[in-house]
Amino acid sequence: MTSAVPWRDAWKHALYGPDGFFRRDRPANHFRTSVTASTVFAEAIARLCAQEGLGHVVDVGAGGGELLAVLHGIDPSLRLTGVELAPRPHLPAAVGWTDELPETVEGLLIAHEWLDNVPCDVVELDDEGVVRLVEVEPDGTQHLGDPYVSDWLDRWWPLTEPGARAEVGQPRDDAWADAVGRVRGLALAVDYGHTLDARPPYGTLTSYAEGREVDVAPDGRRDVTAHVAVDAVAERTGATLQRQRDALAALGVDGTRPPLDLATSDPSGYVAALARAGEAAELRARGGWGDFWWLTTDTRVPD
Repeated sequence: MTSAVPWRDAWKHALYGPDGFFRRDRPANHFRTSVTASTVFAEAIARLCAQEGLGHVVDVGAGGGELLAVLHGIDPSLRLTGVELAPRPHLPAAVGWTDELPETVEGLLIAHEWLDNVPCDVVELDDEGVVRLVEVEPDGTQHLGDPYVSDWLDRWWPLTEPGARAEVGQPRDDAWADAVGRVRGLALAVDYGHTLDARPPYGTLTSYAEGREVDVAPDGRRDVTAHVAVDAVAERTGATLQRQRDALAALGVDGTRPPLDLATSDPSGYVAALARAGEAAELRARGGWGDFWWLTTDTRVPD
């Protein structure tokens, strides 16, 4: 008798169950993100808030509160709230912490690398041309299950070749639509993803642990993630789509190296400016974080 269950169920238990990965661990212990790699990302978010007149930031999937801690240092007047299942980390007392989305958000709701961890069904086209649900055992062994029918799949990720796989993103669309519906301000999702013209042929299900990619398994000891069908999310929520490199450039993040003569006139200043330029360049790099997508929805009612 197999112990296999649909990926969506196993994924949810592995990440968010009583002993799930995100309940007992901090993501920063296992992988770097734009948030944890540098203060430059947080500075850009603070600049966005200032430009848009937003006084409250709600960070969904806040991890260890790294973004909120830096934002507090940049602008202590900002009201800050982290949403995360894990216990509250060490943060300034002024930073709020909750395990549920607020009913309403007057300000900026940001979800950085959150949607990729929203569990969804995984499906595969078999040799007879039938789309089947993929089931998985706790050790990661996978099997093809029952036939699977989905309007979302037909619209957003049609499978045409035997062996082709997809992650059915309907739960991501639903989760983000629910979050956006609570906002009176800006809703911003930042994540890695793909669009209809460039879906990966075999899906993107991946696990990370202790700083490296590992075999995919829903055992609670590793992250389970998959890229986001960002165009589907955007259409559902009326979001604009933009690459991170372009969004950060518009917010003044510049990876240009400082002038070399600064090394003579101000050596320590040159070293600091060079390090900052390197951090900015990494955030905007093609083939890396610069390829991330920003999905922005403005829910404010025009005057």
